[in-house]
Amino acid sequence: MVIVTTIRREVLTLPAAELGPDNPLPPLRPLDEVHRIEDRDREELPRDMARQVGYEPLHSLLPVRVRDGYGRTREPRALDALVIENDRLRATVLPGLGGRIASLVHLPTGRELLYRNPVLQPANFALNGAWYSGGIEWNIGATGHITLSCSPLHAARVPAPDGGEMLRLWEWERLRDLPFQVDLWLPDGSDFLYVGVRVRNPHERPAPTYWWSNIAVPEECRVLAPAEEAWHFGYERRLRRVPVPSYDGIDRTYPLNSPYAADYFYEVPDGRRRWIAALDTDGHGLVQTSTDVLRGRKLFVWGVEPGGRRWQEWLTEPGTGGYCEIQAGLARTQLEHIRLEAESEISWLEAYGPLDAPPDGGEWTAVLRTAEERLEAVLPRADVDAAYAAWKPYADTEPGETLAAGSGWGALEVRRGDWKLPGTPFDGSTLGDAQAPWLELLRSGSFPEPRRVRPPGESLVAPHWRDMLETAPATPLTEYHLGIAQWHAGDRAQAVRSWERALELAPSLWPLLRCLAVADQECGQHERAADRYADAFDDLCRERRDDGELWTAAVAALGREALEALLGVRRAAQARAVWERLHPATRARGRFRLLEAELLLVEGRREEARSVFDDGFEVADLREGDEAIGKLWGRIADEPLWARYDFRMRPPES
Repeated sequence: MVIVTTIRREVLTLPAAELGPDNPLPPLRPLDEVHRIEDRDREELPRDMARQVGYEPLHSLLPVRVRDGYGRTREPRALDALVIENDRLRATVLPGLGGRIASLVHLPTGRELLYRNPVLQPANFALNGAWYSGGIEWNIGATGHITLSCSPLHAARVPAPDGGEMLRLWEWERLRDLPFQVDLWLPDGSDFLYVGVRVRNPHERPAPTYWWSNIAVPEECRVLAPAEEAWHFGYERRLRRVPVPSYDGIDRTYPLNSPYAADYFYEVPDGRRRWIAALDTDGHGLVQTSTDVLRGRKLFVWGVEPGGRRWQEWLTEPGTGGYCEIQAGLARTQLEHIRLEAESEISWLEAYGPLDAPPDGGEWTAVLRTAEERLEAVLPRADVDAAYAAWKPYADTEPGETLAAGSGWGALEVRRGDWKLPGTPFDGSTLGDAQAPWLELLRSGSFPEPRRVRPPGESLVAPHWRDMLETAPATPLTEYHLGIAQWHAGDRAQAVRSWERALELAPSLWPLLRCLAVADQECGQHERAADRYADAFDDLCRERRDDGELWTAAVAALGREALEALLGVRRAAQARAVWERLHPATRARGRFRLLEAELLLVEGRREEARSVFDDGFEVADLREGDEAIGKLWGRIADEPLWARYDFRMRPPES
């Protein structure tokens, strides 16, 4: 048999905003997580769901850094892409941007099966900040969008079960310290892209595990899933069971029928085939199905109220059409984490392809029955199980030609643990400057001091690295990183002692003062925190060596936190002094324009604060669910919030 499936490199050119530098300050504060529920709701949940909702939710981003250096100026940029194609489907993958499938085209009809974003615009939706909308993304780690949304994955060619080739993507997920892989397999003549996924736990302890495959589709559709009930979750943070398709007299399976942003986690009965589809008014669209391990199915809608529409515009180009998301996950809801036992793995197979079925015109059960019959005709359930059985032995196959390189963190962990992970090699050649000091600690037992003055590098916080730091010579930089690891472990008093010890000999005071300021804030000592922030910013301004990207990012990050702390205790004069020392380009950024308006208001200059809004600004890193703009506007003006600043995602409080 002649195999015609091909994998090739391409360059995709899109209007794209630059990602910019990562925030160099370690994220010590607890996550501002919008996806959590009130304790009162847990009592009404099924026992297994309640247990998994409470099972080790993520409280910290460490060791990952925040990605907030992007803006909103888009210019044509060339993006490396990998295309896997047969005579029926063409999938375009972005290995440098989380392995996202940016496009899935059904070649006989020419239909794009996904919502294909015409721009690349980072926004603050990933757990660590930068994320972009569109396509199919792979979410592992914890509730939310993966920290690797805008980061490179390893990619390579791998033999496929049918004698052709698969495209393998893999990386080391750092929040939970777990390696994962995604194998894209497009058999010759198939209308369905198969996706084999494996998550491994090489540790000698269980690990909380999370996975949701997130599929963006045009929102002018009807979403079908085999369920009579769903768990509704909105930004008012209530989780409640609702009927499907309609409740409160509205059919919620049409995304444009929902007023506000919301999640609908479908209650798919045990034994029922796992699938979800989005079909347009003519009955054409995408279906996703899987082996039964991938239990959950979900619809996310933005809603038709002004805030939801504003977010749609924010993430793409105005006038290009909106999208919704259909998703598939390991648990019933995204609020849950499952237990992956020590030295074990979990795997499954997904399939993505076209489906033609009438989306309406009858009673819900009849619509579902027809859709399931059409799905069974084009892709029998047994064929999905057989494809999984055929793929599984190939999951360990070593990759062939390397097509893209990810980070060096996996190579560092494999070297430390001496792990054998067939199929996902984390080669030593990927080790770089970020891993170098930790590799030296592993080799010699000492954490090296930097050869030149610069902001500290990334911290590692897992127990094995913390143990090594505790036994290493107590240099200031070692104590700095040790304090961060102790803070992450919940030993905050010891973390403060480590940072205070380091202050006595450290050539750079500002990183330690900033950590101590965060500790002060977390225990309610806001005046002392403001003192330390002011001192830290003074020290950083004395120390910075140039106006290069690294130092500018450090000054901007610390300046923002210092301004917020000083304004919080209404020290306008000190806040103004910080503001004046920021780089002009930093002051022009939308986040800092918002801070300027607050500073002017604290100074009693209300009209000038109002003029900041009149002049216009865009807070590029505005967080999902953040209502800071509206709250500040309410302190400045008596009129309703202008549409351009309205990002409210929940109903008004009654």
